[in-house]
Amino acid sequence: MGLPLDLGGASERGGERMQNWMKRAVPGAIVLGGLLWGSTALADTELKMMLFGGPVDVAIWEKLSADFEASHPGIQVTVEVNDWDSYWEKLRVLIAGGTAPDVFAMDASNYPDWQARGALMKLQALIDAEPDLLADVYPVSLEAYQTADGYYGLPRDFQTIALFYNKDMFDVAGVAYPTDQWTWDDLRAAAKQLTKDTNGDGSTDQWGLFAELIDMEAFWSSVLWSHGADIVDVANGKTLIGSPEAMTAWNFIAGMVLDDKSIPTAEQLRQFGADGFQAGVTAMGVSGHWSVPDYAPAGFRWDVAPMPKGPVARVTSVNSAGFTIASTTKHPAEAWELLKFAIGPHAQEELAGIGFAIPIQKSIAEGPAFLEQKSAPIDHKLFVDALAYAKVKPVFRGYEEWASAVGDSLQMAWSGALPIADAIQQAVDDGDAVLANAR
Repeated sequence: MGLPLDLGGASERGGERMQNWMKRAVPGAIVLGGLLWGSTALADTELKMMLFGGPVDVAIWEKLSADFEASHPGIQVTVEVNDWDSYWEKLRVLIAGGTAPDVFAMDASNYPDWQARGALMKLQALIDAEPDLLADVYPVSLEAYQTADGYYGLPRDFQTIALFYNKDMFDVAGVAYPTDQWTWDDLRAAAKQLTKDTNGDGSTDQWGLFAELIDMEAFWSSVLWSHGADIVDVANGKTLIGSPEAMTAWNFIAGMVLDDKSIPTAEQLRQFGADGFQAGVTAMGVSGHWSVPDYAPAGFRWDVAPMPKGPVARVTSVNSAGFTIASTTKHPAEAWELLKFAIGPHAQEELAGIGFAIPIQKSIAEGPAFLEQKSAPIDHKLFVDALAYAKVKPVFRGYEEWASAVGDSLQMAWSGALPIADAIQQAVDDGDAVLANAR
C-alpha cells in the first residue's frame, strides 16, 4: 500500500463551492490532481475506488483501504484521489469509455444527473436486505439520495453552515461577539463597524464578512429561507428566487455588498487568497465544518456561532457527499461491501478525526471522535445542533447548469453591472429555461 503511481496538477479542492466538502470542497487546500495506490498482493477480486479530496484524504483512505482488505480477504482495493475539478472531468471520461471505477464519490447536488444517465447501480434491494444498515444514520442526510424507485447512492458525511468570527478583530473594535440571539441586522451592523482602512492609505483592508456570493450553500440560501422565501420548485419547473420575500433578502445582501461594502469582492480578495476569513482580512465568515482544519492553525483567536435569525426563522443549509456504485461494475457484491465499509462505524470514526465533515452515523457525530477534536477547541456540537433548523440544499436534474445560469446573473449584480432586481429577474428566466430542458 501507499505507492504513488500517478500524479497530476494541483488546484483548489471544491472549486467555487468552497466545497462545500461538500460541499466535497476544502477552500484554500492544494491537492494532487490524481494520486493512486493499491496493494501488490494477488487477490480474487480487484476493486477500483475514486474520490475527490486532498492530501489528508489520501492518507486516511490509504489506511481505510488497508483496513478493508484486512477484513475482506480476497478483495484488493485501488484508490485514486483527485482534486474537485479533475475528479468530475475524469469521471465523465471513464464512464463514457465504459471503464468507470467500481465505487466512486458523489456530491449530493450532482447525484440526480448521474442517476438519470444510468451511471449508478440501484441499491434499494441491498438496503432492504439489511434493515438495520441505516438505523444510526441521520435521516436528513439520506433525503438527497432518495428517488422515486429507491436509492442509487448513500451519504458518507454532511455539512451544516455556521458563522465563524475572529475574536481578535472583535476585541480591537470593541464589538460584542456573535450570540445565538443575533439577527441578520445584528450581523450587518457588526460587519459595517468591522470594515476598516487599518493602515490609513485610503483603501479598505479589513472587511466585516467573508461570504461566497455565487453558490447558494454557505450564505444566500440561508438568508432567503430565513426571510420566508424558497429557491426552486422542481416539480413545476420554477425558479423561486424572485418572490417578494426573496427580493427582501436579496436587497439585504446587496446592501452589505454594494452599499456598506462590508463583504469583499473576489477582486479585492485576490491578493489574499480565496478565503478572506482564513487570510485574516475579514472579521467573520460563513462556512461549513470543512473549513475547520484550514482555520485551526490560524494566527488569531476564532470561534463559531449559529447562523443569525431572519424575520421568519433561523435557517442553515445541509448538504452531503456520498458514495455510489457504477452500474457497469463486474463485482456488485464486493463493491457493496466496500460502500458499506466506507459509511460504516469504523470508517466514520476515522473520518471524523480529520474534521472535514460531520459523520452520518449519529453515534459517531455525537461522540468523542467528532466532538472532542483537539486541533480546534470549538463547539463542534453546534454544527450537529444546526440540524434542528436546517434545510436540505436543493438537488435536482440540471442542477449544475441551473447553478451556473443563476451564478452568472448574480455575478452581474455583485459587480454592479446590473441592478439587483434586473439580475434576479435574469436569473429566474435563465433558471426556468434550464429546469424546462431538464424535465
